Order: sequence, then C-alpha cells, then structure tokens
Amino acid sequence: MKILLLEDDKNLHASLKAYLELEGFDVSSAYTSDDVYELTYDNTYDLYIFDVNVPGDNGFEVLKSLKKADDKTPTIYTTALSDISSVSSGFEAGADDYIKKPFDPEELVIRIKSKYMKSDVLKYKELDYTPSTRELYKDEKLIILGDVLGHLFHELILNKNKIVPTDILYEFLEHPNPNALRVNLSKLKTKLNLDIKNVRGVGYMLEEL
Repeated sequence: MKILLLEDDKNLHASLKAYLELEGFDVSSAYTSDDVYELTYDNTYDLYIFDVNVPGDNGFEVLKSLKKADDKTPTIYTTALSDISSVSSGFEAGADDYIKKPFDPEELVIRIKSKYMKSDVLKYKELDYTPSTRELYKDEKLIILGDVLGHLFHELILNKNKIVPTDILYEFLEHPNPNALRVNLSKLKTKLNLDIKNVRGVGYMLEEL
C-alpha cells in the first residue's frame, strides 16, 4: 500500500514514516504543499496522511485542490486542531478520517488496516470473515452481529494477536465505559467462541491459540 505522508515536523515525520514502513507500507515524504503537488503529478497513492498547518497551502486547501483535479485518494488528517470547526473543515475538504494529535502511531495503523486495506477471507477457528464486505460465516452459515458487535469483531480480527487499545474500541459504543465494553465483548466471545484477552490498563486482544 502506497502512502503519501505530509508532515512538516521532521522528528514526527521520521518516526511516523519508520513505524509505517515497519508495518509494511510504502511511504513517500512531503513536508510542504508544493511537495504534495509535485509528487502527485507523477505518482498515484492508495492513501494520503496530511497534517494541516504546513508551509504553503494548508492541508485543507491541498486536499481541495486534489479533489478538484478528480483525485479520489482516501485521506486521513493528523492535526492538533481539535475544535469542531476544524474537524468540520477537514471533512468538508474531502477527508475520510481525522486523528487528533498527539496520537499513538499504532492507532493510525489500526485505522488504516480496518478502513482502507483490501483483505482476503480471514479464518479464525470455524469462522470465515471477509473484511471488505464484512460478511461473517460460522460453519458456512451467515452470522449477523449487528453494528456494535460487528465493529468490535472487525477491529479485533484485523489485529489478531495484537492489542487493540481500549480507546479505539470505545468508539464503537453508544455509551463508552468499561462495563459496557466488557458486556459487549462477553457477548461476542459467547456467540463466536472467541479467545479475547484483557490486557489490563491497555486494551484487548483476539488470540489465536
């Protein structure tokens, strides 16, 4: 997966690029809006990760310009601008996701894998799951989980044998709190015969024993 990273903080840029490359992504670097325009003129990407406050046009204007040129590449904003007006501007510019700084690089990878990566059927015990369509079969019978359990399962199986932070799982709950999360994960374990491990104080992990 080819990613164009726009981030003018060189230390943050270097650490994000290194982390993404360790996860197997092909990352190109841009530090200014002009860098983006130059790189996208001759290259195509699977995903843009854009900061907002960068030299030249800000990240919102950069994406607007690309969209006007019929560029449909999915885009994630990473920015310290967390007010509602800024978030709204990001989505109005055409972004698909918005992560507020500071953030854990692992959260960024989790979002990329869950939302933008095309996957074949994933197998777990007697389950067959297709992430792109979210179709789940157990012993060849279609299983309907509903929104909350479906989102939780999707996040856990895409990160099988990796810890998914509690804050990420909270995003899928109507009323996020530890008890609600435990109850829903318990339902998921019972319904699908899952081995879900609680990593105290950090998150949860779907284990393949």
